[in-house]
Amino acid sequence: MRFVFLLYIFFCMSLGAQNINSIFISMPDSISPLLTKVNRQDFADFLSSRMKAVVKNKFGGESEMIKLTDDYLRLKTTDVSVEEMKLLPLNDSVNVVCVVKTYSGPVEDSNVEFYTTDWKQLSTDDYIELPVLSDFYNKSDSLPEFQDMFLYKGELSEKSNDIKFIFQSLKVTDKETSESISSHVKKSVEYIWNNGRFDLKDK
Repeated sequence: MRFVFLLYIFFCMSLGAQNINSIFISMPDSISPLLTKVNRQDFADFLSSRMKAVVKNKFGGESEMIKLTDDYLRLKTTDVSVEEMKLLPLNDSVNVVCVVKTYSGPVEDSNVEFYTTDWKQLSTDDYIELPVLSDFYNKSDSLPEFQDMFLYKGELSEKSNDIKFIFQSLKVTDKETSESISSHVKKSVEYIWNNGRFDLKDK
C-alpha cells in the first residue's frame, strides 16, 4: 500500500513538472500555423536519436529545431524566420513562456510575446519595457533619430534568463551614414529577468 501511495505521489509530481518541449508540443495550431502537432513531436524524437531535426512544414518547406534544452528551444521555421522560446519562472510553481520571433526582410527584426504555459497570451508590457531608440544611444551623444527605421533583433539566452536586443537600424542606412553614426550607438542592450520581469541592465 505504501508503494502504491509513493507511486501516486511521483506520478502527480511528474504531471506537474514542465519543460519547454512538452509546452511546445501542446501549442495550439493557431499560434503555430506552420507546424502540426506531429511536426512538433518529431523534433525532439529526431534530436534524441542524434539526427538532424528537420520536418516538412504545412507549406511544404523545411523547418529545423536547432537547439532544445529543458527550458529553451531555438527553431528555424523558414529560410527567413527564426523562433526562440524560453520558460521563465514567476515563482516556485508558476512559469511563463517568452517567445521571440525574428524575421529577415532582409534585415532582421524581432517580435516578443509572452504566454502562460497553456498558451493564453499575456500582455508584453507586464513583463518587459521593450527598448526604444534612445536606449541604444551613448548617453553623452545627441544623434539624429531615424524612428521610421528603428529595428532590433531579440535573442534569448540558452544558459541564462537574460534577453539581448541587437541594434539593426544601421543596416538599412547608406554606408556613409552608418559609418558616421556607428561609433555613437551601442551594438546591443541587455535585460535581466528579475522577480518576474525583464529589467534593462545598466539603465
